[in-house]
Amino acid sequence: MAKSPKEYCSFCGKPSSEASLLIAGLHGNICDTCAEQAYTIVKDSNPQAKNNKGDFNISKNELPKPVEIKEFLDQYVIGQDEAKRYLSVSVYNHYKRLLQNVTTDDVEIEKSNIIMVGSTGTGKTLLAKTIARLLKVPFTIVDATVLTEAGYVGEDIESILTRLLQVADYNVEAAQRGIVFIDEIDKIARKGDNPSITRDVSGEGVQQGLLKLLEGSVVNVPPQGGRKHPDQKLIAVDTKNILFICGGAFDGIEKKIAQRLNTMVVGYAASQANVNINKENLLQYISPQDLKSFGLIPEIIGRLPILTYLNPLDRDTLRNILTQPKNAIIKQYKKIFEMDDIKLTFEEEVYDYIVDKAIEYKLGARGLRSISEDIMIDAMFHFPSTGERKLNITLEYARERVEKSEAKQRSVA
Repeated sequence: MAKSPKEYCSFCGKPSSEASLLIAGLHGNICDTCAEQAYTIVKDSNPQAKNNKGDFNISKNELPKPVEIKEFLDQYVIGQDEAKRYLSVSVYNHYKRLLQNVTTDDVEIEKSNIIMVGSTGTGKTLLAKTIARLLKVPFTIVDATVLTEAGYVGEDIESILTRLLQVADYNVEAAQRGIVFIDEIDKIARKGDNPSITRDVSGEGVQQGLLKLLEGSVVNVPPQGGRKHPDQKLIAVDTKNILFICGGAFDGIEKKIAQRLNTMVVGYAASQANVNINKENLLQYISPQDLKSFGLIPEIIGRLPILTYLNPLDRDTLRNILTQPKNAIIKQYKKIFEMDDIKLTFEEEVYDYIVDKAIEYKLGARGLRSISEDIMIDAMFHFPSTGERKLNITLEYARERVEKSEAKQRSVA
């Protein structure tokens, strides 16, 4: 007796017992393998599909120069010129690596991964997000705090490349030329000098796992994340041309820097040189050995050859951050009210008050956002329903809103 055609794939003839999935149609069926092949054929034959977000090709004429990259960053990020210069050069050289023709001679440009050190709220993540707007290569930001060794609660190291594949629309060739920003790199510092006490699965273990990614090797990546979908097909990704930018607050590393500077003082002349050290900004003297003292293993430090720092934000810088960038906080609030046909204005004293409070909280630029939100939350709740078309924020109103929020926090504590 002949079997029903519903039990076979109409394209390849595979029986339903051998197919993972058999999709029934009106006059036939198609298995999962043929469906994948059909999608690939349609995508390759469609010019519009070829030019979608998976296309990250760049020509030499489109290559942004370091000065142009920094000028773009200046529009969104106030200050931090030193970090911008290092970042601009690193990204520019990454572009040139992608365009180099290694067949002409034996010189091959090696990638220079970069690590940025700066206290919270100084703009590390903002720099990464801003430069992503300019790039024509896949770019993703990942958080190192969720990474653990394989077999433990958390995410595998390979999940970093899974994010990059997703951004590249699973275009492996494009992903292999991308840029990854690893945030909170300091949170995977070695927890102690004695590794025999307990297994450091989210510290040194993660650093060891990152080595193969930073150096450049072929890594088998689960396209949907490895732990929830263990049976999926792995995608081989070569990390040789992927640029890694790392950032971290390294809270307390100033003590390591101060200890190193003091131990180097020998004799009267050295003591005189020590007087010129700016103790308010010790990060400018940071060196690879300070990162090692903090808990990064030497192998990781060696694979992050470019080390730069972000300056702490002073009062004038915070004041400029509040109002000057293209996406400044005050401009965002004005845009929000403008969408309700309400003209929002601020007294100049309000800006100074917000900055003073941010300095008091010691949260950097993030403090500006939280304080501004305390001031504006009631107005954003009530004003759209009042029908009024003008709103002026006075110093008295701002002070009243912030004091109310502080009183509420004290009562909870």
